[in-house]
Amino acid sequence: MIGRLAGLATLILVGAWIAFLRPTIFGGPATYLLVSGQSMEPTIHAGSLVILVGASSYHRGEVVAYRIPDGDPASGLNVIHRITGGSGEAGFIMRGDNTNATDLWRPRTDDILGTPVFVIPGAMPVLLFLRSPIIIASLAAALSIYLLLGLWGAPSTAVRKEPAGVSATRLRANQGDWWR
Repeated sequence: MIGRLAGLATLILVGAWIAFLRPTIFGGPATYLLVSGQSMEPTIHAGSLVILVGASSYHRGEVVAYRIPDGDPASGLNVIHRITGGSGEAGFIMRGDNTNATDLWRPRTDDILGTPVFVIPGAMPVLLFLRSPIIIASLAAALSIYLLLGLWGAPSTAVRKEPAGVSATRLRANQGDWWR
């Protein structure tokens, strides 16, 4: 009974992740961002994993992550800061909680990746460890061994055909259960 409940809970969690937190790279609504600076402390610390979901509009006081627009030397980088003014059409005025100066960039609504839904502090060391070559190689080796042992150790599922002109009843009587 406990196993079935655990299986059901796992199925529900996976379904919720697929529906609400699937990364945009897989066609989902969520963006995953690792924070590397201290500009948002004490709200968000360096090394945190932030899961963001986009909205139709954004307002002053909201923490958002945005992509630096094309044409800028830092284009393509992501920044997570608070909206302090502006508008989605003209560009938002952005500033980190731990800074006194506003950002040079004025992102528009299309540049914003989303607002934080979850913040997982201290996730960066764990994720970097899991991305290390020794861990990836170990997982690949374990999967390869599992697949090889599974294929070599699998019972044969080939179906034997009875010889031409001989009935199965006669063969069973003379040779026993030859098809097993």
